[in-house]
Amino acid sequence: MKLHEIAAAVHSRLQGDGEIEVAGVASITSASADDLIFVEDEKFLARGLECAAAAVIAGEFAAAARGKTLLITDHPKLAFARASRLLAEGKQARTDRKIHQTALVHSSARLGSAVWVEERAVIAEEVEIGDNSRIGGGCNIGRNVKIGRDCEIYPHVTVYPGTTLGNRVTVHAGAVLGSDGFGYVRDPQTGRYEKFPQVGRLVIEDDAEIGANSTVDRGALDETRIGRGTKIDNLVHIGHNCRLGENVIIAAQTGISGSVVIENDVVLGGQVGIADHVRLEEGVIVGAQGGVPSRKILRGKGVVFWGTPARPIHQYLKQLAALAKLGGKR
Repeated sequence: MKLHEIAAAVHSRLQGDGEIEVAGVASITSASADDLIFVEDEKFLARGLECAAAAVIAGEFAAAARGKTLLITDHPKLAFARASRLLAEGKQARTDRKIHQTALVHSSARLGSAVWVEERAVIAEEVEIGDNSRIGGGCNIGRNVKIGRDCEIYPHVTVYPGTTLGNRVTVHAGAVLGSDGFGYVRDPQTGRYEKFPQVGRLVIEDDAEIGANSTVDRGALDETRIGRGTKIDNLVHIGHNCRLGENVIIAAQTGISGSVVIENDVVLGGQVGIADHVRLEEGVIVGAQGGVPSRKILRGKGVVFWGTPARPIHQYLKQLAALAKLGGKR
């Protein structure tokens, strides 16, 4: 793409030759002559100007700089991410539908324009797939699944029957969507466990991303829902009947039990454990390895909770200091 096209698309101010074309993005150290880089800190600007890159996305601190074409913006890293996506979409643009000869697509499935189905994928009956979506090799898409447009389903993803994915959803390799929740009822006479019905569904809204080898269970009787723009890392488990709001961030190895409500803009660090029927209110942050007991409510936009049981970080650090002092006395 030409730099003036990128500048307009990412809402940055162009300084220099807008007719220069770039083909990709890179770091300062690995950039080649047709790459775009970004500089978020003024102390790295000189290195950015001296490297091989064709152009630099930078903040207002670079406005007086010379030597390269610049894209000036208040948020260089964000603009760089958007530019990267534009370049990637340009490379992947396609107008033809392509079904690999080894893929199995049921005759009742409805595929939009420019849908690609790669080798050994299985598309069951009554599946709907929107325009420009890609189904990776070895995927299994169950009956009555609905997948929106511009979705990227990487290899060996399993989507259970009745699951719905919105537009621009990305699902990485090995993820399992819509599997049965872990729900059982104990017979007090025999001590045996009887399976509770797992007949609900899973809905994943627009612009969500599910990491590799993550699992999201469907609802028991109703639904599990992942909100718009939510990003889930690798190796995350989300139990049945959970409701996640918009723009939630969940880092790797987090486990969320059933019937948890997570409101908009919540952030969960790595290896967080959340018990059943917990509610995390808008903007709460739970630090790595934090643990939240059953039916607990955490509230406070921007408040960081840490430890097990999770409590506000200032309280947690005070308790650690008290324990250290007590240990020193002993």
